[in-house]
Amino acid sequence: MIHHLSVGTNDTARARTFYDPVMAVVGLRRMDADSESLDYGIGAFLLSIETPVDGNPATPGNGVHIAFTAEDRAMVDRFYRTALDNGGSDAGAPGLRPEYNANYYGAFVRDPDGNKIEAVTYSAV
Repeated sequence: MIHHLSVGTNDTARARTFYDPVMAVVGLRRMDADSESLDYGIGAFLLSIETPVDGNPATPGNGVHIAFTAEDRAMVDRFYRTALDNGGSDAGAPGLRPEYNANYYGAFVRDPDGNKIEAVTYSAV
């Protein structure tokens, strides 16, 4: 069982502008925030966006991404549009990914720090 996931940021204010609306699309809300981290979840936090504790700049990992479950394809589409509207960049437009599964419908974006996040559903609608 995963307790929480963390990705780095070099600017928590900029990250908040991106993550507040994007996480709302997948049903997560900001639980706590300070100058060094933003925590999102439901009841308990699941995702933490934080400045590195070692003081070095945050950098995204190559090949690392976090996928959020979407209820349907419309939610995947909203996730993608909301991310792009709030400072994110395209890393894979919404669509079927039959190389993963015949019903795998996902969208990939990068946050303003370059971290890759995804919304995915197996719903046929």
